[in-house]
Amino acid sequence: MNKQNSKYRWIVFASVLFTYFLIVSQRTAPGLITDQLMNEFSVTAATIGLIASIQFFAYAGLQVPIGILSDRFGPNFFLIIGTILAGSGTLLYSLAPNESVLLIARLIVGTGDSAIWVNLVLILSQWFKGNEFVKLLGMAGVSGSLGFLLATVPFSLWIGLLGWRTSFLSMGILLLLCGILLYVVLIYQPKRIIKSNSLPESSLKKIKAKPEKTSVILKRIFTSRQAWAAFFCHFGSVGTYVGFIGSWAVPYGTSVFDMSLSTASQFIMIGLFGAIMGAPLTTMISSRLHSIKKPYLIIHCIILLSWATFLVFSGKPPLFMLVLLFFIIGFGNGASALTFALVRQSFDAKEVGVATGFANMGGFLSAVLLPSIFGTVLDSFQTGNSHIGYFYGFMIPVIFSLLGLFGGFLIKEKQQEVVQSKELSY
Repeated sequence: MNKQNSKYRWIVFASVLFTYFLIVSQRTAPGLITDQLMNEFSVTAATIGLIASIQFFAYAGLQVPIGILSDRFGPNFFLIIGTILAGSGTLLYSLAPNESVLLIARLIVGTGDSAIWVNLVLILSQWFKGNEFVKLLGMAGVSGSLGFLLATVPFSLWIGLLGWRTSFLSMGILLLLCGILLYVVLIYQPKRIIKSNSLPESSLKKIKAKPEKTSVILKRIFTSRQAWAAFFCHFGSVGTYVGFIGSWAVPYGTSVFDMSLSTASQFIMIGLFGAIMGAPLTTMISSRLHSIKKPYLIIHCIILLSWATFLVFSGKPPLFMLVLLFFIIGFGNGASALTFALVRQSFDAKEVGVATGFANMGGFLSAVLLPSIFGTVLDSFQTGNSHIGYFYGFMIPVIFSLLGLFGGFLIKEKQQEVVQSKELSY
């Protein structure tokens, strides 16, 4: 079966993206029940913060190891195992009798989640041709943004209807079913198709080269200009958005603009809509221009200017401008799909996994760092005017965005004919 010309590849695409959509929703869904957890388990906000952050620490820390294993043994197995772990962790979370089990459950979810994006990229690169792959990365970005959207009003209504335990229990069961679906779609059915084609045994034989040592691959990645370009691009476009939206966006709206909780949370929705538009639009433009560097540099300049605007207005821009800024910052996060188009273009098939993991680690490292640094800055500037603390806090995403722009300048664009010849090898 020729994967990249087969109609079956769209079944693979739909199955993988649906699974990703559900798993992404569970990254932030626990934030909907913070008050309920604090009351039911009699724990402090610091404990809840630790439970929430452990998932992202596991995610960021496992990106490179997962990439190495996926390159060595193939992405199908790890995507399936990651989905089953995410489902099992969500099930355990719904049944947790105390805060220790909650912590273990989120650690399991984070471990499973760490295997999803890296292997999604690898699987799409196997089933789709280069230019097609770039466009579909944008669709994958949309799927992720819709997952975040699911974890807002829709999932909160589900919790209100069934209670938080039943809601997370049902999501855990659904993820386990997705694990079974992926096994059928990625492993069982392709084997049946190959057998039914009755291909000669000689055509199925592949010459297996001796795999390189992991230390050699890591050294090549860590000394690669393109790898660091992808790392910093993702650091600047993802972490600034995810880190701020997931921690300080709502408190910023309530304390600086005296918004209600529901009104402040609507700004998160605005950012999500920006991300939904940013992913397909920027990947389509990149595909049309046959360039990743040019559109990505423009995106990083826009992200930097957006965060700098908060400083220009001393942390309190006009309300109409605030709506626009949240949308633009979300749009920039959606454009981060270009990071993985860059990885696919720049690295051989045998090291795309570890390069993808390294780049993805950059985005979630900044997502882990920004909330804590931002909070430390706010604690240092507790004054009567709350926007003063946020003014100094916004210096953090500005600095992070500068690193993203630096990553954009590091990108070394390849000649089109070289890119086309490279695509034939996938």
